[in-house]
Amino acid sequence: MEVADETTYVKHHKAKIALILSAMRHFAAWLREEGWHVDYIMLEDAKNTGSFSGEIFRAAQRHGASAVRITEPGEWRVMKSLEGLKGPLDVPLDILPDDRFLCSLPEFYTWAQSRSTLRMENFYRQMRRKTGLLMEGDEPAGGQWNYDEENRAAPDKGMNPPPAPKFTPDAITRKVMEMVERRFGDHFGSLDHFGWPVTARQAQEALCAFIEDRLPSFGKYQDAMVHGSDDLFHSLLSTSINLGILDPLECCRRAQQAWLDGKVPLNAAEGFIRQIIGWREYIRGMYWLEMPELADANALGATRALPDFYWTGETDMRCVADCVRSTRENAHAHHIQRLMVLGNFALIAGVRPQEVEDWFLAVYADAYEWVELPNVAAMALWADKGRLATKPYAASGNYINKMSDYCGECTYAVSRKTGEGACPFNPLYWDFLVRNRKLLESNHRISRAYATWDRMKPERQREYLGSAKEVLDGLVPAANGWARD
Repeated sequence: MEVADETTYVKHHKAKIALILSAMRHFAAWLREEGWHVDYIMLEDAKNTGSFSGEIFRAAQRHGASAVRITEPGEWRVMKSLEGLKGPLDVPLDILPDDRFLCSLPEFYTWAQSRSTLRMENFYRQMRRKTGLLMEGDEPAGGQWNYDEENRAAPDKGMNPPPAPKFTPDAITRKVMEMVERRFGDHFGSLDHFGWPVTARQAQEALCAFIEDRLPSFGKYQDAMVHGSDDLFHSLLSTSINLGILDPLECCRRAQQAWLDGKVPLNAAEGFIRQIIGWREYIRGMYWLEMPELADANALGATRALPDFYWTGETDMRCVADCVRSTRENAHAHHIQRLMVLGNFALIAGVRPQEVEDWFLAVYADAYEWVELPNVAAMALWADKGRLATKPYAASGNYINKMSDYCGECTYAVSRKTGEGACPFNPLYWDFLVRNRKLLESNHRISRAYATWDRMKPERQREYLGSAKEVLDGLVPAANGWARD
């Protein structure tokens, strides 16, 4: 069922809506080819009620159902809606486990209940043992569990990664795109560059291309950022995995085999596998463990409105403008662009978490609340007071300068710390630490920053705070408010 509620509970990127609906329609067509009877409700069907509950009621009546079986949803609000149907539906409603994940929710809860701290690294090691991926008996391949230290290289000058495959829209996809432009023309984003995989066959092709062409360098350069180079060595497989048209365990086994065959280094294979069986599974478990409180979390008391440039890209900060451009054109930006540019700015500027969360949920093709909310609320904004991340990922312009080529041609000078022409990230970083000192100064991972601040002369401190105030006072709130209708 294609239902209006799911297209507009936040105003999703046009390409995200097109991707999901096209993938659904292609899957329905494949099922029919395989001999299945498919009852498919399109968005613009005359009797479509526009909601999951309404369409489940209609389907149960239409087929004289004796029971309804449905895969557990990925979002809390949908689960609550389904649970509310159990009485009124008048027939049994069975909610089945979602087998797109390797760790069931009961298994994750058992792991969480046995620990005082819920760190991803510990969970990841358990998943390595469970799957046997990159294991040599009871020990990790190469003698280390994690090769993250080898995966933080800055981009080389003239780096020219092989392009990720793009898939020309077929008749089904073109029809969906026409409908999206007609019905959701006021939503963020463009369909001009649409080329996402929408079938299992296309997803397999994308996986093969990544393993062969980009995985060998993925590990080393996964944190790098290059102006105008949107994909670099990233897999771009998250949309297919989250849609269910690509098996996450198969992706990991293919990466492991490439390492065993000597085609990719261990740090690349391990970094990719960790993102899937470690981070993806952990984030999903944390979402369900922490809901519904996580959706309202705001440990730092941030209240500022989302700046307008998150929608328009109209800012002299070259890094932010490029990340928003890629987001608008592709419904994609890679994880460091999301965390250390867009998330970092929202964190140090004190933007209200719920506005940032809605924006991230709306604009990225791979964003569903189970993965987006903990990544943004807990990882990027530290709104959960450190349940997930041990420290806020706050950084000045130095980090962006180290990991990208953004700063060299930027209007602002990353070397200027305060005053006219200074990189806004620089004074905002110190302003953030000062604003939140009571809560953060005991955190051992950032205590050195406070020691540095305390050694500054009072006039230097005033310069930082004054420059930060100028930046914050100059931020224009988004004209359309929240991403929600």
